[in-house]
Amino acid sequence: MLKLLSVFVLLFLSYSSFAQTDFYVGKWEISVVGSPRGDIRFITDLVRKDGKLTGELINPDSPDDPKRPITKIEESETKLVIFFNSEQVGELSIDLTRVDNDNLKGSVMDFAATAKRLKTP
Repeated sequence: MLKLLSVFVLLFLSYSSFAQTDFYVGKWEISVVGSPRGDIRFITDLVRKDGKLTGELINPDSPDDPKRPITKIEESETKLVIFFNSEQVGELSIDLTRVDNDNLKGSVMDFAATAKRLKTP
């Protein structure tokens, strides 16, 4: 009986760890309000490569803007920090905290930021 219970505990811990690891994977719309360039929207499709999240930021409202590669991502169960380079400022981070399964909120410098999971049909 003890062995069976141990197996269930290990399976539960493995599932919980896996679910947490892939929570941020997928398409997100990130909005930044009140920046010097006005309100900005980015679309990103976060993917996991070699155990790490990666992707790029795309501004769908300005097709001439180059794609911004994400240089680094720090993640925990409740927080996501996305680093990227800006021509004007250098390296910036978007600090986001988990609100629920589909929404994050936080900031870029002193500007409010939100992220919403985009559902794929």
